[in-house]
Amino acid sequence: MGCEEEVLKIKKKLDKMTASEGDQTQALDILRVLQGLPINFQVLSKTRIGMTVNALRKASTDEEVISTAKQLIKNWKKFVPDKKDDDEKDGKEEKKKEKEDKKESKNNSNSSNSSNNSSSSSSSGSSKPASFPTAAPPTTDSLRLKCREMIANALKLAEMPDGVVDTPESLAEKAEEAIFQEFRNTDAAYKNRLRSRVYNLKDSKNPQLRENVLRGVISPQRLATMSSEEMASAEMKALREKFTKEAIDDHQLAVAQGTKTDLLKCGKCGQRNCTYNQMQTRSSDEPMTTFVLCNHCGNRWKFC
Repeated sequence: MGCEEEVLKIKKKLDKMTASEGDQTQALDILRVLQGLPINFQVLSKTRIGMTVNALRKASTDEEVISTAKQLIKNWKKFVPDKKDDDEKDGKEEKKKEKEDKKESKNNSNSSNSSNNSSSSSSSGSSKPASFPTAAPPTTDSLRLKCREMIANALKLAEMPDGVVDTPESLAEKAEEAIFQEFRNTDAAYKNRLRSRVYNLKDSKNPQLRENVLRGVISPQRLATMSSEEMASAEMKALREKFTKEAIDDHQLAVAQGTKTDLLKCGKCGQRNCTYNQMQTRSSDEPMTTFVLCNHCGNRWKFC
């Protein structure tokens, strides 16, 4: 078994321990197993085990567990590339890219339109799509971290589809960040928005939503603002349309010119001031359906 697969298995166990009232009796043993694994920067980036160990450190009351978790995080920080070196490297690459862009622009200067298109193309090519920023800003807020974990777990609920554009943890961070930026706090509106995302992503009758997020069809920022109707499955949308149509039909039949009668009694107000219409809604050999409107309270009902 590869190191990455082993770390992912350990990560799942630690996630359960950091959950509400999770059993942490084996936490120390698992952390010691992590100490003996040949973890490198690539494994850390793909599994995000560092975030899980840090969450365990915060959730634990065992001093030895806390100390071991701190030591692990300290050791792993040595694998993270120095930001200054990265900036210098990015600067050199950016200058090189600028030279190439100028040369390409010069070669394609036959027309002003083609020149403008080339400049626009090179400008867009030097950055990633706007819908997928490099990474969401980190946070130390325990509630926000928990919300990010909930979204990530919902995205990992079933087998990963083909064409996944990013890790579930990274997508979850971006979605949570977009929600937080909208409300600027973690009040009830923020929590309700998070819960609706998690509920719909976990819906076994609507796997398409989860797959679309993982494949990049729906960006994390778009997921953060979608309404319940937009997130619903095709089956649910069709059902809602059917109910809406039936309600409209019932209303139109009830308010249309009908036959007044005092033989029917309203079950809501008890009055016998009603108007009814009859319509063949089933096969011709079945009896007609009667739609009734109470002229006193407006109550509508139907019976066969």
